[in-house]
Amino acid sequence: MPAYNEAHNIKQTIQDAKKAVSGLTQKYEIIIINDGSTDETKQIVTNLAKKDSHIRLISHSKNEGYGTAVKSGLKASKMDWIFFTDSDGQFKFDELSEFVRKSGKKNLVIGYRRKRMDPFHRVFLAQVLLKIWNYILFGLKVRDVDCAYKLFHRDLLTSLKLETSSAITVSEFIIKTKLAGYKIIELPVTHYPRQFGEQTGGNWRVIARAAFDSLSLFKELRLS
Repeated sequence: MPAYNEAHNIKQTIQDAKKAVSGLTQKYEIIIINDGSTDETKQIVTNLAKKDSHIRLISHSKNEGYGTAVKSGLKASKMDWIFFTDSDGQFKFDELSEFVRKSGKKNLVIGYRRKRMDPFHRVFLAQVLLKIWNYILFGLKVRDVDCAYKLFHRDLLTSLKLETSSAITVSEFIIKTKLAGYKIIELPVTHYPRQFGEQTGGNWRVIARAAFDSLSLFKELRLS
């Protein structure tokens, strides 16, 4: 779980994750990537990790962006199965057992939000502009590319070399998964309104960096 200034959400999100995953397996880890938070996110996770060895903290000294945080978590993961989601409390874990049931070593199981509980401009950017952008550049056609609810076997990581480090990194992950011959299974998930904190995905700097990275990715794939 990437986390940037999620002090008001992170404890409950971790508790929800523990409850869900402990019902599926006794061998697990919960990795929080503190991406240069300026609030108490780091300290809260540190305190929780002292009491529970299942919880691991990775901390960036400065904010490096969503894509870099995701890659840090993937690199640090040790288990055979990897699930990544957000730490803002907008996803619960009720659907995780169904994702496990649909999983397989050559499957990437991804969620799509039944109803996205975000401001209109975020929904428009993701569900209209990003979809069109990804389809034109990469021929990618999935229902909800940036839905942070994905499960896969770690063997997939050996097939991927993620070059981007921005909001487009999740798109790159799915694009290269398809190119590696994996089957993509899409399942519906519930999305909840954000209760605390602020979103950064609609920031114009974040959008501009993602656009630049996607063009670089297009060039990379075209030349490969």
